[in-house]
Amino acid sequence: MKSQLKNLVMFKMGWIACVTLAAAGQPLWATVAVAVVVILHLAGVPLVVKEALLLAASAVIGLAWESVLVWSGLLSYPSSGEFAPFAPYWIVAMWVLFATTINHGLRWVKKNWMMAAAAGLVGGPLAFYGGASMGAVEFSHTLWSLLAIGAGWAALLPLLTLISDTIIDSAWLEPGQQQRQVKRLPIFESELSSER
Repeated sequence: MKSQLKNLVMFKMGWIACVTLAAAGQPLWATVAVAVVVILHLAGVPLVVKEALLLAASAVIGLAWESVLVWSGLLSYPSSGEFAPFAPYWIVAMWVLFATTINHGLRWVKKNWMMAAAAGLVGGPLAFYGGASMGAVEFSHTLWSLLAIGAGWAALLPLLTLISDTIIDSAWLEPGQQQRQVKRLPIFESELSSER
């Protein structure tokens, strides 16, 4: 329980720092703030490679989804500058930051896909509304933007939990993993015994 709480506190600190700095026109420092939290997170997990793969997958999903929202005109990022047609790198970093909670502080969303979908449906719009109130993001039409964000997160959070289960809960990439012996079919065993 203590580690879950620590994970959520670190996430919240990173979120506030990132949004505040992005709203102040400092997207690079916003990303650095996230990087610090992510590095501290990775330093405390038992299987760094697996967790890093989950974070990388989250970055790809975040870049794609946030860019769709920008292209659709539903929202814009005042600090995006020359990256205007795409989601800014600091918001992609926020997806990485969020992914640090999936196996830790928010691991309860992995219980079933409906729980994850409900959490995404509510939590996604709330986070964006908070970011908008701080000046980090702007909506073209608040209600439609929040509805689209909620629908997207309702689909993407279950996807992230599935990716997490696939990567984290599988046996591959674990240190010291012994290669499994291929079980011989009975037909080959009879051939071997006849050769003797």
